[in-house]
Amino acid sequence: MYAYIQGTLVHKEATLAVIEIAGIAYEIRTPLNVTAHLQVNQSCKLYTYLSIKEDAHTLYGFLDPEEKKLFLHLISVSNVGPSTALMTLSSLSANEIREAIAREDVRTIQSVKGIGAKTAQMIIVELKDKIRKENLQLADGKEASILGEYISSATLQEAINALIALGIAKPAAEKTVQAVVKKHGNNLTVEQIVKYALKAG
Repeated sequence: MYAYIQGTLVHKEATLAVIEIAGIAYEIRTPLNVTAHLQVNQSCKLYTYLSIKEDAHTLYGFLDPEEKKLFLHLISVSNVGPSTALMTLSSLSANEIREAIAREDVRTIQSVKGIGAKTAQMIIVELKDKIRKENLQLADGKEASILGEYISSATLQEAINALIALGIAKPAAEKTVQAVVKKHGNNLTVEQIVKYALKAG
């Protein structure tokens, strides 16, 4: 219903921002990191989600659309409600959550208060394919780097250097390596990356 709310921050707490617009103040629940970036009596903009229940209508706010999208992914999982999703985003950064899901790192997800092993596994099972796809799309759009998401930057750089040594120009080598990872997945060795890259060429 509300894509975002922009106005003057009149009050904030650890996980609460109150934004006033034209004489109306909106209480917005936020992850811990959000209010740390906001200043009282200054203009601010939060990307919002409205949770509607029989006994309450609650607004949740985020600094950017990607953080909001991750929140929506989390609450789409069985047994994960807005409070648990908010706790997750307060305990881990969005990048840490994405990486943990993509790597199927149950321990990291389970480190969030209120999330047990079963729920952590469910989050990974239900979201891993979606998160991996989005991470690659972010990399293509240069909003995030594929380096370090699943394959270490050292491995990727070694593959790029190997291609350069074989006579491939650096820009072409970098582009080819990214295309290989996108097509063949993230659990690749240097040798496999180079092999696929040479076949692609």
